[in-house]
Amino acid sequence: MAITASMVKELREMTGAGMMECKKALTETDGNMEAAVDVLRKSGAAKAEKKASRIAAEGICRVATNGATGVVVEVNSETDFVAKNEVFQEFVQSIADQALTSSLNGGKDGEDVEALLGENGLKDALVEKTATIGEKLSFRRFEKVTGDAVVSYLHGGGRIGVLVAANGASDDAAKEALTNIAMQIAAMNPTYISRADISDEEIAHMRDITIDSAINDPASLPKPILNDLFAKTVASFSDEDKAIYEEKKNDKYLFNFLSDAAKAALAEAGMNDKAAIVENKIFSGLVEGRISKQLKEISLLDQTYVKAEDGKQAVGKYLESVNKALTIAKFVRFEVGEGMEKKNEDFAAEVAAQMANA
Repeated sequence: MAITASMVKELREMTGAGMMECKKALTETDGNMEAAVDVLRKSGAAKAEKKASRIAAEGICRVATNGATGVVVEVNSETDFVAKNEVFQEFVQSIADQALTSSLNGGKDGEDVEALLGENGLKDALVEKTATIGEKLSFRRFEKVTGDAVVSYLHGGGRIGVLVAANGASDDAAKEALTNIAMQIAAMNPTYISRADISDEEIAHMRDITIDSAINDPASLPKPILNDLFAKTVASFSDEDKAIYEEKKNDKYLFNFLSDAAKAALAEAGMNDKAAIVENKIFSGLVEGRISKQLKEISLLDQTYVKAEDGKQAVGKYLESVNKALTIAKFVRFEVGEGMEKKNEDFAAEVAAQMANA
């Protein structure tokens, strides 16, 4: 039986499999659509094993909530094309739904993906979808939140998935405010709920990094400290840098003209004098100001609320304006592929290699 383009298209829409795999399955089954679906399913285990070493860093997040509990999952594919496939999206949603059901029944809270895959045939379904869609698929992670109110938000078609759990209120006003905060989390990517959640050790580490980065960027140092460093290093400058310094030492754009070698000499002198510089009150103020700014960026409640009418209101103040009893218990933000190596596509090289092999 002749295999037509419309038959391949129909099978592809039914299964989400690649075009060539659909054509091959239809050829093997002499155009029998149901049998072709079975062929794609039966080849699942072998294909999943073959694809295991490939990189799956695209995909989507999906969420499932019941008002007081919420789950967010991330499932990866190899290409963004598959992430937009309706079959794949429905499959990921089924995983989210199963994760919520499992959590409500006392299942793991997100640390055991394999345990969840063992429930209700999810692992077999993952193998089957890997076969039918034609790419490596990976159920990467999931996490649960609970509270008096739980809201979710998906951004960019599921590129980012956010859950927010809060206590103290669960009315419509509270849920609207929490949805706004979920959007804030998607956009601004905080690490902590408040500064109180940040350990002294992390702040100390942040301070060490801030001090070193400030000293290694001489142009940002307070004028008295910078002048002292110039006095100690200018003699080692090249003749060209000496001339530039003498001509432009009072010019705020001096560092645009100095060579990298001169800037490196200043930074080295600064690190040699680190102990004395750290004791300088002006420098200490600079460092504390930078740390305060960093803490504001990573602390949700201290961030400037993105929808603030005055452009200044903090998220914490916005929350208080809605309901003083409303407090954030937990938030989760998943972004597809974060922290993963991504495949570097070079289609020209791929085509060249195929031609060479042919």
